[in-house]
Amino acid sequence: MVTIRVRRVAAACALGAALTACGAPSAPHASRPAPSAPTAAVSRPPTLAPGPAGLTPVFKNGPRVDGKTVALTFDADMTADQGQRAAAGEHFDNPRLIATLRALKVPATVFMTGRWADEYPAEARAIGRDPQFEIANHSYSHYAFTGDCYGLPTVSPDRMKADVERAYTAFKKAGVPNAMPYFRFPGGCYDRQALKTLSAVGVTAVQWDVVSGDAFATDSDAVARQVLDGVKPGSVVVMHCTRSAAPATEKAVRMIVPELRKQGYRFVKVSELIGATDRHR
Repeated sequence: MVTIRVRRVAAACALGAALTACGAPSAPHASRPAPSAPTAAVSRPPTLAPGPAGLTPVFKNGPRVDGKTVALTFDADMTADQGQRAAAGEHFDNPRLIATLRALKVPATVFMTGRWADEYPAEARAIGRDPQFEIANHSYSHYAFTGDCYGLPTVSPDRMKADVERAYTAFKKAGVPNAMPYFRFPGGCYDRQALKTLSAVGVTAVQWDVVSGDAFATDSDAVARQVLDGVKPGSVVVMHCTRSAAPATEKAVRMIVPELRKQGYRFVKVSELIGATDRHR
């Protein structure tokens, strides 16, 4: 069985085995009166049809000919065994980055581990209830779903489904109302066995076509340039948001966003790209 990996992301996973996510509670919203009539049922988020033999479908980018859209995604990959580091004062969040995305009015998709939601439930809830963002699944533990995945511990095949479902349970416990049916493999590593095992969960696996290089980077200019050089219509950009492991990201975002808008790009969530892809099939 051949393991599929994303190139150029090895450094991100090998150095830390777990990049971490971000968030800051938003201001409370004013209460609204109950509607006088029942509202229409919320439609299910778009997903891709299963692949050959019913395997979990894999999404890497949207249509190249459907306008200049781009999705910024941020991995929230706190691992199951990092509680002591958090207790010792390491910051696995980045409120400034979330505040910047809000100020710039940039929709984004956060691929969050369940362990992060357990550590920062108020922040997970604030992101999940903000219509500017959507939360998707990045496993509970941030352990690899294949062997030999940049040094990450591994989840056995008989525990993969439970690990993904445990993350959704953590989101619900934190108060996230509608986590998306999208899953990003820790380390970007997967194989046929993993795709087969997760088919019962009903998720679309989401990879990317642009690696930002922000993992452990300190040069925000270099991160911004790498993104700007790689983006094409329909691109999915993988980034991280943590004060300890991706300190250059917030500043890089402040350079990336205006430049891409100047080039005519519109920022969207992953769900919009998946919906556009499904329409083109």
